[in-house]
Amino acid sequence: MTDLTNRTDIPSPCYVLEEAKLIKNLTLMKRVQDESGARIILALKGFSMWSCFDIIKGYLQGATASSVWEAKLAAEMGKEVHAYSPAYKKADAEALAGLVHHLSFNSLSQWQQHKETLANVSLGLRINPEHQETDTPLYDPAAPGSRLGIRAIELEGKDLSEIEGFHCHNLCECDSFATERTLRAIEARFGKWLPELKWLNLGGGHLMTSEDYDVVHLINTLKDFKLRYPNLDVILEPGSAVAWQTGPLISEVVDVVNNDGDIAILDISATAHMPDVLEMPYRPTVLHGSFPGEKAYDVKLGGNSCLAGDVIDSYSFDAPLKPGQRVQFEDMMHYTMVKTTFFNGVEHPAIGILRANGEFELVREFDYSDFKGRLS
Repeated sequence: MTDLTNRTDIPSPCYVLEEAKLIKNLTLMKRVQDESGARIILALKGFSMWSCFDIIKGYLQGATASSVWEAKLAAEMGKEVHAYSPAYKKADAEALAGLVHHLSFNSLSQWQQHKETLANVSLGLRINPEHQETDTPLYDPAAPGSRLGIRAIELEGKDLSEIEGFHCHNLCECDSFATERTLRAIEARFGKWLPELKWLNLGGGHLMTSEDYDVVHLINTLKDFKLRYPNLDVILEPGSAVAWQTGPLISEVVDVVNNDGDIAILDISATAHMPDVLEMPYRPTVLHGSFPGEKAYDVKLGGNSCLAGDVIDSYSFDAPLKPGQRVQFEDMMHYTMVKTTFFNGVEHPAIGILRANGEFELVREFDYSDFKGRLS
């Protein structure tokens, strides 16, 4: 972890991408591509920091989008653009026709409705392998009753001769063995269609840049699959893995109040600036912070909004926190900036890059006009 709490050139609040750590992740992904034969693209839903596209495009094959706006952003990378959405309106299909190279539909009816408009695009279907690997129900696309993906029973007897690919996404921050089990499930339920396709997109959730991930097993799993289906271009589209452990959110203590213990009020908001803390939920790592009771001073960290539940968690530190002191939340680049809001008009964190040479570059600051412009 890089301690940025004493950097006077970094404002608070601020998301800080560490360039060297991003490049390290991308280098590993290039190895996976080179050794497995699979191709990796960036899922913008997890990490959309387009100021880094010049770095990313040197390692990955392009980006994947979940909407027309994301597709327009993906196109700015200048490489392949893939797309999937649960449903497209007519205007969406018309806009995407000139933007994307691959597109997956969530239903046969959507394919029938839009296939002529998207005749210049390699079209596929999102399949549901009915195989669960995700621990958090909120993020499980393969759960019973899911609205995402087509079950094998729905494809029986259908003419899929115009379909070029299948898209499967059922993982969330999973290991390589989950990928292997998912491929087995795909083969078991959809194997008879695979020899006729051109590509298989295995979606995201492959957390290959985490410390304990078995990269060699992933490479061998993908190689073995491609030996069985040499006709298939295998695609992975991680979001979290690209930006995993690549930078923190810097915040500052504004006040300390007491109610059955000290509560530090920060200049950020959990609900507005790190919503997965409340939605998933999970406990973010705080630099120099430990679990309550492990260090001398316990304190609850709270956000600066009027939401009563805008509380991050309780931590312990070596000494009491004071107004003006910085608090650094680790691993805040993926699925964080992409989900922020301007709730309550709380100051939105700036965005910056800590370059590999140690220099800090402030990329973006937000002001009242950004808040006002979203409301009417």
